[in-house]
Amino acid sequence: MSTAAAPTLGYVLVYVPDVARAVDFWQRAFGLSLRFAHESGSYSELETGATALGFVAEETARDNGGAFRPNRPGSDPAGIEIALCTRDVPAAWQRALDAGATAVTSPTTKPWGQVVAYVQDPDGVLVELCTPMGP
Repeated sequence: MSTAAAPTLGYVLVYVPDVARAVDFWQRAFGLSLRFAHESGSYSELETGATALGFVAEETARDNGGAFRPNRPGSDPAGIEIALCTRDVPAAWQRALDAGATAVTSPTTKPWGQVVAYVQDPDGVLVELCTPMGP
């Protein structure tokens, strides 16, 4: 059995056709602030707490890891979602829609008490807006 510490989640990366456009949308739609932007324009990070949310140009992503299925508007999203926690899901959902997100599921209270809504960003990325679990 290994005694090494388990790794921590450093950042989540989203491959997009236009990093600047994606970052601008996420700043307007969700109120996230810029943490880092590479001068090449091929990579940026937004502040989301302990783990950054990064956006990578699709060309760079292909160079780093090979083929992938890109998210696209009007298509089924990739098999992943980005969950953003907020105490006011209806307001966050409306703000996202006003910024150009596509409604997927309006705010709903789940049987366990959590309020959850879903949107897709302009690139087709699935975003969950939810109240935090626990205290």
